[in-house]
Amino acid sequence: MRADLHIHTHFSDGRHTPEEIAARAAGRVSLIAMTDHDSMDGTEEKRAAAEKFGLLSVSGWEVSAYAGCKVHILGYCCEKNAAYDAFLKERKEGALLRAEDILSKANAYLNTHVTILDAVAEMAVKDSPLHTMHLVRAVAKKIGADPMQLYPVLFDVGRPAYSEIGRPSPFDALAVIHATGGIAVLAHPGRIQKTAEERLRLMDSLVERGLDGIECVHSQHTSEETEYFGRYAAERGLLRTGGSDFHAVGASREIGLPPFEPDDRLLSRLGLRR
Repeated sequence: MRADLHIHTHFSDGRHTPEEIAARAAGRVSLIAMTDHDSMDGTEEKRAAAEKFGLLSVSGWEVSAYAGCKVHILGYCCEKNAAYDAFLKERKEGALLRAEDILSKANAYLNTHVTILDAVAEMAVKDSPLHTMHLVRAVAKKIGADPMQLYPVLFDVGRPAYSEIGRPSPFDALAVIHATGGIAVLAHPGRIQKTAEERLRLMDSLVERGLDGIECVHSQHTSEETEYFGRYAAERGLLRTGGSDFHAVGASREIGLPPFEPDDRLLSRLGLRR
Protein backbone atom coordinates (compact mmCIF):
# COMPACT_ATOMS: atom_id res chain seq x y z
CA MET A 1 0.00 0.00 0.00
CA ARG A 2 1.37 3.39 -1.01
CA ALA A 3 0.49 6.38 1.16
CA ASP A 4 1.02 10.14 1.37
CA LEU A 5 0.31 11.38 4.88
CA HIS A 6 1.34 15.02 4.46
CA ILE A 7 -0.64 17.07 1.92
CA HIS A 8 -1.88 20.67 2.12
CA THR A 9 -5.07 22.12 0.64
CA HIS A 10 -6.55 25.59 0.26
CA PHE A 11 -7.72 25.35 3.88
CA SER A 12 -4.21 26.61 4.77
CA ASP A 13 -1.33 27.48 2.43
CA GLY A 14 -2.03 24.93 -0.31
CA ARG A 15 -3.48 25.98 -3.65
CA HIS A 16 -6.04 23.23 -4.33
CA THR A 17 -9.40 22.02 -3.02
CA PRO A 18 -9.69 18.63 -1.30
CA GLU A 19 -11.43 17.24 -4.40
CA GLU A 20 -8.59 18.42 -6.63
CA ILE A 21 -6.10 16.84 -4.23
CA ALA A 22 -7.96 13.53 -4.19
CA ALA A 23 -8.25 13.48 -7.98
CA ARG A 24 -4.49 14.01 -8.28
CA ALA A 25 -3.73 11.37 -5.64
CA ALA A 26 -5.91 8.70 -7.27
CA GLY A 27 -3.72 6.19 -9.09
CA ARG A 28 -0.61 7.41 -7.27
CA VAL A 29 -1.41 6.27 -3.72
CA SER A 30 -4.11 4.31 -1.88
CA LEU A 31 -4.07 6.25 1.41
CA ILE A 32 -3.88 10.01 2.01
CA ALA A 33 -4.01 12.51 4.85
CA MET A 34 -4.73 16.18 4.15
CA THR A 35 -2.82 17.95 6.91
CA ASP A 36 -3.50 21.67 6.86
CA HIS A 37 -1.77 24.09 9.18
CA ASP A 38 -3.13 24.83 12.65
CA SER A 39 -6.73 23.67 12.19
CA MET A 40 -8.87 20.67 11.26
CA ASP A 41 -11.06 22.77 8.98
CA GLY A 42 -12.71 20.92 6.12
CA THR A 43 -12.46 17.46 7.68
CA GLU A 44 -15.76 16.21 6.24
CA GLU A 45 -15.08 17.71 2.82
CA LYS A 46 -11.68 16.02 2.75
CA ARG A 47 -13.12 12.66 3.75
CA ALA A 48 -15.85 12.89 1.09
CA ALA A 49 -13.31 13.84 -1.59
CA ALA A 50 -11.13 10.84 -0.77
CA GLU A 51 -14.15 8.49 -0.87
CA LYS A 52 -15.24 9.91 -4.23
CA PHE A 53 -11.94 8.85 -5.78
CA GLY A 54 -11.72 5.49 -4.02
CA LEU A 55 -8.99 6.49 -1.58
CA LEU A 56 -8.54 5.54 2.05
CA SER A 57 -7.99 8.59 4.23
CA VAL A 58 -7.23 9.60 7.78
CA SER A 59 -7.91 12.99 9.31
CA GLY A 60 -4.87 15.14 10.01
CA TRP A 61 -3.46 18.59 10.63
CA GLU A 62 -0.02 20.15 11.10
CA VAL A 63 0.66 22.45 14.04
CA SER A 64 3.10 25.20 13.02
CA ALA A 65 5.24 24.98 16.14
CA TYR A 66 8.55 26.75 16.74
CA ALA A 67 11.52 26.30 19.06
CA GLY A 68 13.89 28.91 17.66
CA CYS A 69 13.08 27.43 14.25
CA LYS A 70 10.31 25.39 12.65
CA VAL A 71 9.53 22.22 14.60
CA HIS A 72 6.18 21.29 13.12
CA ILE A 73 4.07 18.49 14.60
CA LEU A 74 1.57 16.44 12.60
CA GLY A 75 -1.57 15.17 14.31
CA TYR A 76 -3.61 12.22 13.03
CA CYS A 77 -7.02 10.85 14.03
CA CYS A 78 -7.78 13.82 16.27
CA GLU A 79 -11.30 14.79 17.35
CA LYS A 80 -12.52 18.35 17.79
CA ASN A 81 -13.24 19.07 21.46
CA ALA A 82 -12.90 21.84 24.05
CA ALA A 83 -9.09 21.59 24.04
CA TYR A 84 -9.05 21.96 20.25
CA ASP A 85 -11.48 24.89 20.31
CA ALA A 86 -9.33 26.75 22.85
CA PHE A 87 -6.16 26.04 20.87
CA LEU A 88 -7.75 27.17 17.59
CA LYS A 89 -8.95 30.41 19.21
CA GLU A 90 -5.39 31.11 20.41
CA ARG A 91 -3.96 30.34 16.97
CA LYS A 92 -6.35 32.69 15.18
CA GLU A 93 -5.78 35.53 17.65
CA GLY A 94 -2.02 34.97 17.62
CA ALA A 95 -1.96 34.80 13.82
CA LEU A 96 -3.58 38.25 13.55
CA LEU A 97 -1.14 39.82 16.01
CA ARG A 98 1.77 38.15 14.25
CA ALA A 99 0.49 39.30 10.85
CA GLU A 100 0.38 42.91 12.05
CA ASP A 101 3.96 42.63 13.29
CA ILE A 102 5.20 40.93 10.10
CA LEU A 103 3.53 43.43 7.78
CA SER A 104 4.79 46.38 9.84
CA LYS A 105 8.34 45.08 9.47
CA ALA A 106 7.96 44.15 5.79
CA ASN A 107 6.39 47.49 4.87
CA ALA A 108 9.14 49.39 6.67
CA TYR A 109 11.83 47.31 4.97
CA LEU A 110 10.34 47.54 1.45
CA ASN A 111 8.63 50.95 1.76
CA THR A 112 5.31 49.37 0.78
CA HIS A 113 1.77 49.49 2.18
CA VAL A 114 0.43 45.94 2.37
CA THR A 115 -2.52 45.48 4.73
CA ILE A 116 -4.14 42.60 6.60
CA LEU A 117 -6.99 42.79 4.11
CA ASP A 118 -4.50 42.20 1.28
CA ALA A 119 -3.34 39.05 3.07
CA VAL A 120 -6.90 37.89 3.76
CA ALA A 121 -7.59 38.26 0.03
CA GLU A 122 -4.98 35.53 -0.52
CA MET A 123 -6.96 33.10 1.68
CA ALA A 124 -9.29 30.68 -0.10
CA VAL A 125 -11.04 29.84 3.20
CA LYS A 126 -11.46 33.06 5.16
CA ASP A 127 -12.31 31.46 8.53
CA SER A 128 -9.09 29.41 8.75
CA PRO A 129 -6.06 30.76 10.66
CA LEU A 130 -4.08 33.35 8.71
CA HIS A 131 -0.80 31.77 7.59
CA THR A 132 2.53 33.46 6.98
CA MET A 133 2.42 32.39 3.33
CA HIS A 134 -0.74 34.45 2.84
CA LEU A 135 1.26 37.49 3.95
CA VAL A 136 4.19 36.51 1.74
CA ARG A 137 1.93 36.19 -1.30
CA ALA A 138 0.32 39.57 -0.61
CA VAL A 139 3.71 41.30 -0.31
CA ALA A 140 5.09 39.46 -3.34
CA LYS A 141 2.10 40.54 -5.42
CA LYS A 142 2.61 44.15 -4.36
CA ILE A 143 6.28 44.24 -5.46
CA GLY A 144 6.03 41.79 -8.38
CA ALA A 145 8.20 39.08 -6.78
CA ASP A 146 8.09 35.30 -6.57
CA PRO A 147 6.74 34.43 -3.09
CA MET A 148 8.89 31.30 -2.83
CA GLN A 149 12.02 33.37 -3.46
CA LEU A 150 10.87 36.21 -1.22
CA TYR A 151 10.08 34.04 1.83
CA PRO A 152 13.65 32.94 2.73
CA VAL A 153 15.02 36.44 2.16
CA LEU A 154 12.49 38.43 4.18
CA PHE A 155 10.18 36.21 6.26
CA ASP A 156 12.15 33.18 7.45
CA VAL A 157 13.57 32.87 10.98
CA GLY A 158 16.09 35.64 11.63
CA ARG A 159 15.06 37.67 8.55
CA PRO A 160 13.85 41.29 8.68
CA ALA A 161 10.10 40.55 8.73
CA TYR A 162 10.11 37.43 10.91
CA SER A 163 7.92 37.47 14.03
CA GLU A 164 7.76 35.14 17.05
CA ILE A 165 4.38 36.45 18.22
CA GLY A 166 1.72 33.81 18.84
CA ARG A 167 3.76 30.79 17.78
CA PRO A 168 3.18 27.62 19.86
CA SER A 169 6.03 25.39 21.03
CA PRO A 170 6.29 21.77 19.84
CA PHE A 171 5.37 20.76 23.40
CA ASP A 172 2.15 22.81 23.11
CA ALA A 173 1.46 20.98 19.85
CA LEU A 174 2.04 17.58 21.47
CA ALA A 175 -0.31 18.48 24.29
CA VAL A 176 -3.23 19.54 22.11
CA ILE A 177 -2.86 16.60 19.72
CA HIS A 178 -2.95 14.17 22.63
CA ALA A 179 -5.79 16.11 24.29
CA THR A 180 -7.81 15.56 21.10
CA GLY A 181 -7.10 11.83 21.17
CA GLY A 182 -4.65 11.93 18.30
CA ILE A 183 -1.27 10.59 17.23
CA ALA A 184 1.57 13.14 17.34
CA VAL A 185 4.32 12.87 14.71
CA LEU A 186 7.38 15.09 14.28
CA ALA A 187 7.19 16.53 10.75
CA HIS A 188 10.21 16.68 8.39
CA PRO A 189 12.94 16.51 11.10
CA GLY A 190 15.60 16.94 8.43
CA ARG A 191 14.40 20.54 7.97
CA ILE A 192 14.92 21.48 11.62
CA GLN A 193 17.54 24.24 11.48
CA LYS A 194 19.65 23.18 14.44
CA THR A 195 22.96 21.39 14.83
CA ALA A 196 22.78 17.60 14.84
CA GLU A 197 23.36 17.56 18.60
CA GLU A 198 20.69 20.21 19.29
CA ARG A 199 18.20 18.41 17.07
CA LEU A 200 18.86 15.10 18.81
CA ARG A 201 18.30 16.69 22.23
CA LEU A 202 15.06 18.23 21.01
CA MET A 203 13.85 14.95 19.53
CA ASP A 204 14.69 13.08 22.73
CA SER A 205 12.77 15.64 24.82
CA LEU A 206 9.76 15.26 22.53
CA VAL A 207 9.94 11.48 22.93
CA GLU A 208 10.05 11.93 26.71
CA ARG A 209 6.87 14.03 26.44
CA GLY A 210 5.06 11.27 24.51
CA LEU A 211 5.87 11.81 20.81
CA ASP A 212 4.28 8.91 18.89
CA GLY A 213 6.14 8.97 15.59
CA ILE A 214 8.53 10.60 13.15
CA GLU A 215 8.05 11.55 9.51
CA CYS A 216 11.09 9.64 8.26
CA VAL A 217 10.17 9.83 4.56
CA HIS A 218 9.80 13.38 3.26
CA SER A 219 10.31 15.08 -0.09
CA GLN A 220 13.21 17.16 1.25
CA HIS A 221 15.01 14.40 3.15
CA THR A 222 18.15 12.88 1.70
CA SER A 223 18.45 9.09 1.59
CA GLU A 224 20.91 9.34 4.49
CA GLU A 225 18.42 11.36 6.55
CA THR A 226 15.63 8.90 5.77
CA GLU A 227 17.79 6.02 7.02
CA TYR A 228 18.93 7.94 10.10
CA PHE A 229 15.41 8.92 11.20
CA GLY A 230 14.21 5.39 10.47
CA ARG A 231 16.86 3.99 12.82
CA TYR A 232 15.99 6.59 15.44
CA ALA A 233 12.31 5.63 15.24
CA ALA A 234 13.11 1.91 15.50
CA GLU A 235 15.41 2.38 18.50
CA ARG A 236 12.76 4.35 20.40
CA GLY A 237 9.72 2.36 19.33
CA LEU A 238 8.20 5.25 17.37
CA LEU A 239 5.83 5.06 14.42
CA ARG A 240 7.42 5.74 11.04
CA THR A 241 5.43 7.95 8.65
CA GLY A 242 6.00 9.64 5.32
CA GLY A 243 4.58 12.28 3.02
CA SER A 244 5.28 14.63 0.15
CA ASP A 245 4.30 17.92 1.87
CA PHE A 246 2.56 18.80 -1.40
CA HIS A 247 1.17 22.33 -1.75
CA ALA A 248 0.58 23.06 -5.44
CA VAL A 249 0.89 21.71 -8.96
CA GLY A 250 4.06 22.99 -10.58
CA ALA A 251 5.95 23.35 -7.30
CA SER A 252 8.86 21.13 -6.33
CA ARG A 253 6.83 18.48 -4.47
CA GLU A 254 4.46 15.88 -5.90
CA ILE A 255 1.80 13.73 -4.28
CA GLY A 256 3.09 10.21 -3.63
CA LEU A 257 6.76 11.15 -3.81
CA PRO A 258 8.98 9.97 -2.34
CA PRO A 259 7.29 6.55 -2.18
CA PHE A 260 6.12 5.53 1.28
CA GLU A 261 4.54 2.27 2.39
CA PRO A 262 3.03 2.26 5.89
CA ASP A 263 3.72 -0.82 7.99
CA ASP A 264 1.04 -2.83 9.79
CA ARG A 265 1.74 -1.11 13.12
CA LEU A 266 1.11 2.34 11.67
CA LEU A 267 -2.01 1.20 9.82
CA SER A 268 -3.34 -0.29 13.04
CA ARG A 269 -2.73 2.94 15.00
CA LEU A 270 -4.49 4.86 12.22
CA GLY A 271 -7.49 2.56 12.57
CA LEU A 272 -6.87 0.83 9.25
CA ARG A 273 -6.01 -2.65 8.07
CA ARG A 274 -3.96 -3.62 5.03
